[in-house]
Amino acid sequence: MGLALVSQTYNEDRGSLDPIHKPIYDLTPPPDLSRSKNFTAGQPFGAFKTMREQAPVMWHPLAKANMEGFWALTSYADVRAANLNTKVFSSQAGGIMMAYPPKGDPRNHPKLHSASLDTMICLDAPHHRQLRREHMAYFKPDYIRELKVKVDAKVTELLNNLEAAGPKADLVEHFSSQLPLYTLCEMLGVHEADRTKIREWMDMLELAQYMLEDGDLSTVDPAQVMHFLTEVQAMFDYGQDILKERRKNPRQDLLSAIANVEIDGAVLPDEYLDGSWLLIVIAGNDTTRNSTSGLMKLLTQFPEQKAKVIANPDLIPNMVHEGVRMVSPVMYMRRTAVQDTEISGQRIAAGEKVIMYYGAANRDPAKFENPDIFDVERANAKDHIAFGTGPHVCLGQRVANMQIESAYRQILTRFPNITWTGQEEILPNGFTHSIGKLMVDLGN
Repeated sequence: MGLALVSQTYNEDRGSLDPIHKPIYDLTPPPDLSRSKNFTAGQPFGAFKTMREQAPVMWHPLAKANMEGFWALTSYADVRAANLNTKVFSSQAGGIMMAYPPKGDPRNHPKLHSASLDTMICLDAPHHRQLRREHMAYFKPDYIRELKVKVDAKVTELLNNLEAAGPKADLVEHFSSQLPLYTLCEMLGVHEADRTKIREWMDMLELAQYMLEDGDLSTVDPAQVMHFLTEVQAMFDYGQDILKERRKNPRQDLLSAIANVEIDGAVLPDEYLDGSWLLIVIAGNDTTRNSTSGLMKLLTQFPEQKAKVIANPDLIPNMVHEGVRMVSPVMYMRRTAVQDTEISGQRIAAGEKVIMYYGAANRDPAKFENPDIFDVERANAKDHIAFGTGPHVCLGQRVANMQIESAYRQILTRFPNITWTGQEEILPNGFTHSIGKLMVDLGN
């Protein structure tokens, strides 16, 4: 099958709201995990605990959306196994989001909908592997070491700005959102003048899911909808222009690598340029931004762990792994079964969706002792699966870890008394744990 035909394999629904095989566990979803507004207090770790203990493979209906439900996985072992078994659990058969509005639904922006599927993260072997290989040069240790020099300097600059905004300031506005934007644009080779616009597109895409979730567009401000549609088109126009320019005039940057990759002897078709650009704008932001903010909360909530790190900075790399484990910035990934299978005794039919909850898996006591305790000396902190595992493990995980480590080496040296004030805003997003505001006291 040629790459240009991949998205045509997408088929959201079999036409039934119920699973083919009877659920072996009888548990009503503690919260409705399909509603973004249920995540504005953070991830439902208490509900995940109930699900792990009473229904580790739980059927979750999606009746309100008039679309079929999904099997929710919450144990570390099951989430890891589903990630690794790519022959049975496909990214390509239905994409990686919990649900997409049906074809023809008025909520679908035609380009945004197709681009969310025509992307590397929604491909299986062999095309996923081929595309991934072309990106690898920008995620290898030598490249990251060179990039770190720039990141260290940017961290210093951003902390200067944070201090100027203090003594109490929004960490997200002045630091957490700025650092990954800078790093991503350096890797891509995006001009300084264009970076503010990319930040605006990142923010817009985070709220798009919630704005259109209920399906009743009459409840949304028409001006807001028009602005959204205009900005989506502008985002894709910019992506097409810059990627096609890199085909004509390639440079030593990630955009040039993406623009000139060849699959089956041909460059990426336009729809995959759109998909690649969309993935860049989303994936280059969420993990680092939200892990950086979430780690500040953890250091405030566990002051004895913060004291350990200040006394022994060699603990910082492990602290970063532990922080990412507990924050789990990407809350889930979806797969679709392409054949009848079984997980932990539950029969799952071909065509049914499986949602792997990373936040739940990373708090599984069967894998992590006292999982709700932030422990900077945790021996197996690095075993978290916040970045996934197997063939689809996040390409940018080393870059994310490098940024967070660079940030906190300077933060804890310069502002050892910094604390979260308790004031925050968590955006309505059921896919990523999106911290929109986090007020800190610099402690100066």
